Amino acid sequence: MENALDFLLDQSKEREEQAVLALNTARVELENYYDQLSQIEQYRLDYCQQLIDRGKSGLTASEYSHLNRFLTQLDETLAKQKQAENHFKSQVENCQQHWMEVRKQRRSYEWMLEKKQTERQKQLARKEQQQLDEFSTLQFSRNKANRDSF
Repeated sequence: MENALDFLLDQSKEREEQAVLALNTARVELENYYDQLSQIEQYRLDYCQQLIDRGKSGLTASEYSHLNRFLTQLDETLAKQKQAENHFKSQVENCQQHWMEVRKQRRSYEWMLEKKQTERQKQLARKEQQQLDEFSTLQFSRNKANRDSF
């Protein structure tokens, strides 16, 4: 039974390592998402400032329409990016939950093995005490028999 528990513990440790790697990957992807979102937002701000600066020197209706269309595309891109945030957040949450479940399982296997080891040590201690008691009783009987024969 202990070999089976050792095997299960090894398997759960491996699954926990994989879960940690998946969690770290999900966290990195979320951070990359936030970096990309920040870059797009900064690009939009820079573009708006450029539009204002160009507008001060005068724009034709065609130029304004073209620049405004591009700004609308940037806004749509930002909206799509912000919708993706839930996906990345849920990935992190799912990976974290999975890791916690796997870790809990590993800890239960460790607890069972520790319990078995403690039981084994208690059993050995009882056996040793029993042998000492038997030896003492035998020794006492021999000593009494030796005294009685004199």
